[in-house]
Amino acid sequence: MVQPTRQRHGRRKFLKQLVAGTTVAASASSGRESAAHAQEGAISRFDHVAVPMQDTEAMIAFYRALDLHVMETAGRVSVHFGDQKINFHRPTSWQRATPASLRAPAATPPCGDFCFVWSGSEESLTSVLDRAGAEIIGSGMRDGGRALGTVRGMSRYVRDPDGNLLEFMIYS
Repeated sequence: MVQPTRQRHGRRKFLKQLVAGTTVAASASSGRESAAHAQEGAISRFDHVAVPMQDTEAMIAFYRALDLHVMETAGRVSVHFGDQKINFHRPTSWQRATPASLRAPAATPPCGDFCFVWSGSEESLTSVLDRAGAEIIGSGMRDGGRALGTVRGMSRYVRDPDGNLLEFMIYS
């Protein structure tokens, strides 16, 4: 099911405001306020995100072809890069509807939209995407997440085997 545009934009706006507010609050604090803020804590970065997956074997092969470390458990497949990861919940996990499920109630594949920072050249990215069998479906310059969204980068867009959108951003 496709989410209404209003709902998607509302979630993005919420996340941008949350991250921006945390960053502004952290940078605006000084003296005693800074020490108090540090004791209370703040969101510093994502640890992981989780989405359901449909085609487990194709997803594992695809993310391994992107040179990401893949780990498997009975309920999920996790894909690791740096200190972050994406948990892909296996169909047997996300399809059972229990009141205690800790997931978005309407989450069904494809529901992910991920942006990765690519540290190499455009040519090296194209090579890796070709090896993974990923077709580039779009590209262009856009504002990324750095410096509160004020730094532009070149993006390439592809879809994984379940249809999730993957963006690879190259900052110059």
